[in-house]
Amino acid sequence: MSAADQAAACEITPPAEACALPGVAATPGRTWVGPNQGERFALLRRSRSVAIVGASNNPARASYFVATYLLSSSPYDVYFVNPRADEILGQPVYASLADLPVVPDIVDVFRRHEDLPGVAQEAIDVGAKTLWLQLGSWNEEAAALAEAAGLSVVMDRCVKIEHARFHGGLHLAGFDTGVISSKRQVLAR
Repeated sequence: MSAADQAAACEITPPAEACALPGVAATPGRTWVGPNQGERFALLRRSRSVAIVGASNNPARASYFVATYLLSSSPYDVYFVNPRADEILGQPVYASLADLPVVPDIVDVFRRHEDLPGVAQEAIDVGAKTLWLQLGSWNEEAAALAEAAGLSVVMDRCVKIEHARFHGGLHLAGFDTGVISSKRQVLAR
C-alpha cells in the first residue's frame, strides 16, 4: 500500500491497522475513533475561542508555539490556563477553566496523561464544546467522559497544524516552505 493510499485509508477507515506504518505494530488499546478531516474542519470553523490548558511561557514548549500561532494567525480568542503563571505572551493567565471570563469553544490540553480525565471533567463543568488533546495525548477515559457529556473530542492532533492545514498556513514557522537545504537556519534575535 502506498503512503498516499495509507493516509487515505486512515481518514476513511480509522482502525489502527490501516493507519500503522509498514513493519510497525499498531498502538495497542486504541479503540476510540475520532472525527474525520471534514468534521475537524467544521469544528474549527464554528469555534470562536480556544483555552490552552497547560500553557507555558517557555518558548521551547509546544504550548508556547501553538499559542504564538493562534494569537498571530487565527481568528480565535485565546485564553491561557496555568495556575503557576501570571502572563504569557502579554496575555493574562487563569488558574483554571472556571476562572475564564468566557466559556471556551475548544479546550486545547497540554497536560500529562493522568491529568486528562480531570481536565475533561473541568471542560464539561464549564460548558465547553470541544476537548482537544494535543499530539501524543491519548486518553480514552477522558474521551468517553467528554463525549458522554456531549462534547466533541479530538485526540493526538495539534490545533495549530490542523488550522494551518485547512487554511493554507503550513508554510508558517518552517512547515512546507518548499526549500530543501542542509544549511543551518539562522534565527533572528
